[in-house]
Amino acid sequence: MDPVPWRDAWHTALYAAGRGFYVAGGGPAAHFTTATHRPTGALLAEALLAVPEHPVRVVVDVGAGRGELATHLVGALASGSRYAAAPGHAGPPPPDGVRVVAVDVVARPPGLDERVEWLRSPGGGALPEQLDDLEDALVVAHEWLDVVPCTVAQVDPHGELREVLVDPVTGAETFGDLLEQPDREWCAAHWPTTTPGDRVEVGLERDRAWAELVSRVRSGTLVAVDYGHTATARPDGGSLTAYVGGRQSHPVPDGSCDLTAHVAVDTLAADTVRTQRDALRALGLRGAVPPHATATADPLGYLAALEQASAEARLLDADGFGAFWWAVRRVGAPDGAARHD
Repeated sequence: MDPVPWRDAWHTALYAAGRGFYVAGGGPAAHFTTATHRPTGALLAEALLAVPEHPVRVVVDVGAGRGELATHLVGALASGSRYAAAPGHAGPPPPDGVRVVAVDVVARPPGLDERVEWLRSPGGGALPEQLDDLEDALVVAHEWLDVVPCTVAQVDPHGELREVLVDPVTGAETFGDLLEQPDREWCAAHWPTTTPGDRVEVGLERDRAWAELVSRVRSGTLVAVDYGHTATARPDGGSLTAYVGGRQSHPVPDGSCDLTAHVAVDTLAADTVRTQRDALRALGLRGAVPPHATATADPLGYLAALEQASAEARLLDADGFGAFWWAVRRVGAPDGAARHD
């Protein structure tokens, strides 16, 4: 098979009708666990609901998988987020009756909580037409941008950035043409390199996808949560990789594995950009183990507190989920360079 640009092969491998990794079988959850699953997912949902500074009327989960985080968001709304009143956080708790809308490339999963609305997305950076004109919204894009396919480039022996082509069956790579002007300009501004062998995942498509999502919101808060990097720590060899069966593997765009690359989070139009660890600690999460003395006085309460502390610790782990980045955009706030808190 003739080699094609990585961006095109990547999109087909994940989103092709009937055979893409994200549309066939059990989807990503059949291969790996993310922070949106089980106790960490419930805790993450509560924390995300505490981010808006004003009450929300609709919560949107973009890149919802099979609805794991959306289900936790419904549960947190029903019970009330414990972090809405965290020290130093002035935001009120969400009111009753908030809609929760999940967006993903598949049809509505069977058995999904009936309180979750579902919108089918075209896949990649494209969004459904119905997702528009959102008011008083909290929009969460959890591990969405890292699977928005983008141009993969490499510096050739002459110091020129060229697009990388890939055989969709074998994963073998070859050099393509020099980058087109918009991609070259993005690299010059955000990821400059002339060292032969260096690789770049050009973030222009991710920036555009994020900007399009922001444009769908009339008022509210958007939070992109993803593995990423900033200008001071771009990966020289790029970060494109694959996961299948719970293990990292060599990226081959044949539809058999998840394909992902970290996000240049500082190029997104955001008001604040900081690690998940810092964001959650600002909301009051500490991961502190409860006093052992309470195990005798209140054994059930102690076990619940222990489970809570364990989930918090996982979300705060600097070598795990805590290394995610949060890019937060509040619509209506002055534009400008993102702040790295």
